[in-house]
Amino acid sequence: MMAMFLFAAMQPGAMEPEPLPPVPSPRQLAWHKWETYAFVHFGMNTFTGREWGQGTEDPALFNPTDFDPDQWMAAFKAAGLKTVILTAKHHDGFCLWPSRLTKHSVASSPWRGGKGDVVREVADACRRAGLRFGVYLSPWDRHEPTYGQGEPYNDFYVGQLTELLTQYGPIAEVWFDGACAEGPNGKKQVYDWERIRATVRKLQPKAVMFSDAGPDVRWIGNESGVANETNWCLLEPSRMSVGQPNPGQTEGHPDGSAWVPGECDVSIRPGWFYHGEEDDKVKTPDQLVELYFLSVGRNASLLLNVPPDRRGRLADPDVASLQEFGRRIRRMFRTNLLRGAAAKASSVWRDRESFGPDKAVDGDTSTYWAAGERTRSGWLEADMGREREIDCVEIREPIRLGQRISRFTVAVWDGNAWKTVAEGTTVGAKRLLRFDPVRTSKVRLDVLEARGCPLIQDLRAYRTR
Repeated sequence: MMAMFLFAAMQPGAMEPEPLPPVPSPRQLAWHKWETYAFVHFGMNTFTGREWGQGTEDPALFNPTDFDPDQWMAAFKAAGLKTVILTAKHHDGFCLWPSRLTKHSVASSPWRGGKGDVVREVADACRRAGLRFGVYLSPWDRHEPTYGQGEPYNDFYVGQLTELLTQYGPIAEVWFDGACAEGPNGKKQVYDWERIRATVRKLQPKAVMFSDAGPDVRWIGNESGVANETNWCLLEPSRMSVGQPNPGQTEGHPDGSAWVPGECDVSIRPGWFYHGEEDDKVKTPDQLVELYFLSVGRNASLLLNVPPDRRGRLADPDVASLQEFGRRIRRMFRTNLLRGAAAKASSVWRDRESFGPDKAVDGDTSTYWAAGERTRSGWLEADMGREREIDCVEIREPIRLGQRISRFTVAVWDGNAWKTVAEGTTVGAKRLLRFDPVRTSKVRLDVLEARGCPLIQDLRAYRTR
């Protein structure tokens, strides 16, 4: 028995550093791996040219002539996007599925002879392409007469949510905003968020929920696709509310009791819905790459809206930009120049080889370097053996054990001394730091402050330009 105990204790996963709460749930850990994914605004506004509909539009206006969600998926996959969130109902109340609770839907349109279901076709196309599927159901409904009546509308909304969560297979993310204004009767609605969230947990327990306040993923505080340089996944729910200004929305709360990482939403066009006059205003591949570094590279995700046109297809300028964006990201991060480098560190957790500095440069995301158990700082050096040109360093923490680092610097060896090329505050799931190209043989990470003993899952270097 003693021999078996000693063998178990020597395994890489045995007796590892204690998690530093809060830590992500399994559904959140899966979400962190998406990094980039698509938002699709498509509906009545596509055909009226508006951004916010009135709720009085004739369903006969909805009639895409060449609806092809498989074309969307091909473009999304080329861009490296992992999930697709469809706007199943926007503020005008028009439903892209034949809801049993209203006639204001595709069932009253001429498309597919009134037998069509956009949600069904998009969900099926996602699965054919190997992408996850999610939904946005606007809480504000400018068409529904029960809006503003309290429980009758909450019943209606939860009923529609139930339809979406039970008829279309696994749902990866349910996207909520706090949109709330007057309905057809001139009244505002008080949403029963507790009941709404409980419905999602019951019907789609693996789905993450997004809103201003989470509970799984939070809004980053802008619609520009940019995260803050300091970005904690930690959040204090008691300070947050949906649809209200929230202190700490962008940077998170370093003393927060819950894990609620940030999502950066932005549209590839000036508007969220397709407008033909914006065909020459589509974000360029250069702009999309910049947004990648300012979102994913700052411990957040990038939710990129790409709106189909009146045909029901993505327009050529959008497709071209997506394809080139994906090509550039793949090229930039194809070769990790620190993989297999000789590594050393200031200390190692309990002097165990399974947490040695080499674990941060082995290319294995299941291993990590752990500094001494009573430390709150430390350094890690990686020697490539010869000079290479680099202009970007990537750092990752093993977030299943919590987010720890609050201040760090990155330096390179110039042949005589260490030269600082980048510095930052938080790290989290992924931190990307760009600087002018420099030739060096060694890279050094100095963790200056941390909430617990520093843990580094990956230290990587690239030549991206």
